[in-house]
Amino acid sequence: MKKLIKLFKDKKPLIIQFIKFGVVGLSNTLIAYAVYAFFVFINLHYFVANIIAFTISVTNSFYWNKKYVFKDENKKIKDILISYIKVYISYSFTGILLRSILLYVFIDLLNISKYIAPFLGLFISVPLNFLLNKKWAFKIK
Repeated sequence: MKKLIKLFKDKKPLIIQFIKFGVVGLSNTLIAYAVYAFFVFINLHYFVANIIAFTISVTNSFYWNKKYVFKDENKKIKDILISYIKVYISYSFTGILLRSILLYVFIDLLNISKYIAPFLGLFISVPLNFLLNKKWAFKIK
């Protein structure tokens, strides 16, 4: 039990950071989902709706993760742009490539509702995205 308590204390900053990432991600997910659902509702293909929702949500996510989660105080335009590109790439992998594959599997292969399927993908994409952002996009030099 003492080892578990010590492990929790050692990992507490990481756990808090992950929770903050989750809060930002939740708001970002709501924005992305609202955009996605709107475009699916007007009969746009779910792949196209996913790309539009993704594009809108990346900038929102970048801003809040930079300010609130990873507290990146760097104000150099070059460094901000590099971080933004890294965030865009990491979200491209988890938000477009991975989630599109998962949407196809959930919707077309497993016949899950196209309104529910995006939420199922979060169980895989969120932890992976946290690691990509922490270890790569906002990595402190």
